[in-house]
Amino acid sequence: MKLSRRASWFLTAFGVWSIIIWTTFVKNLWKDSGGQAFTNGDHSQPTAFFWVHLLLAITSFVLGIAVGTLGLRGLRATRKAPATD
Repeated sequence: MKLSRRASWFLTAFGVWSIIIWTTFVKNLWKDSGGQAFTNGDHSQPTAFFWVHLLLAITSFVLGIAVGTLGLRGLRATRKAPATD
């Protein structure tokens, strides 16, 4: 299957965006001051909220890497392919 250059750039950008967004989300989850992520506020007792959102972030991060990798592979393939007119 061949990806167009436009689709490859979109997948690459989406992968980078996903990595940035979810990394920021996990940092903010860890710094939670509202008491939703940890019961005592001292990171000793994670709540179900913390575990669910951490799993969501990890899954999205891994999928972002996979999508970004597909985009990069598509870009490399379009660069190596001979131009046809």
